[in-house]
Amino acid sequence: MAPESDTIFRPDLLAGQVALITGGGSGIGLGISELLASLGMHVVIASRKPEHFDVARDQLLAQGLSVSSIALDVRDQERVRTVIDQVSQQHGRLDLLVNNAAGNFYAPSATLSPNAWKAVVEIDLYGTFHCSQAVYPIMKQQGGGRIVSTSMTLHYRGWPQMAHATAAKAGVDALTRTLAVEWAPERIRVNAIAPGPIPTEGVRKAFTPLPDSGIPDVFAAATERMEQYARDRIPLGRWGTPRDVANMVAFLASPGGDWITGAIFVIDGGEWLAKS
Repeated sequence: MAPESDTIFRPDLLAGQVALITGGGSGIGLGISELLASLGMHVVIASRKPEHFDVARDQLLAQGLSVSSIALDVRDQERVRTVIDQVSQQHGRLDLLVNNAAGNFYAPSATLSPNAWKAVVEIDLYGTFHCSQAVYPIMKQQGGGRIVSTSMTLHYRGWPQMAHATAAKAGVDALTRTLAVEWAPERIRVNAIAPGPIPTEGVRKAFTPLPDSGIPDVFAAATERMEQYARDRIPLGRWGTPRDVANMVAFLASPGGDWITGAIFVIDGGEWLAKS
């Protein structure tokens, strides 16, 4: 694992701006929250579970960063609208929405329950649409804004026992491209990021295969086995980190992303290209 490097961005790059990050209290979302706040943004961490956003908020406040938190279940469309209106009114603007909330787990497609399918699709795909739709009038009124949604790479090649997640994330890709074209006249840039293998604690739990599934449990393996996987399967030779993903979000939020919309950025060290 490569260490988290110092940021390449100037500290005041995003000063005065406001971001709402769903699922921003842990894993990749926390990495995004931390970097954006360090660049001058006020970051609102939204999560369904207080135990996620409370700890994250306090951690970032202790670093002297400008952050707040709010409870949000992205599946609840009315709650989404209420929260986003509240954030906009409280801070006077909303410059960036990061749709990062997700729910994934391994399950055989033949026996996947309706509730299991519904839960993941509602969080990953419906939640992305609910939040994007809710910020549209705010960003339109203020003359523009940016939306970055979290996708994945597994649906590019098919991935056993992840039908619910791959279908939802394929929908996120399609939604990103459609909204980018539809909302471009309002200067709303809509892009997505597709992280590869980043072994956060959430990933370790979500991607632990069922017994006898035949899928290697690389996250429960010894450190050497994980390092060997990276050497053999990831062309750049290491696992990713939340900072690797956060750097792209920061770039898209910056003036450098002014002419970028409808793009899905793969951030995986080349893993999806190399693995059969």
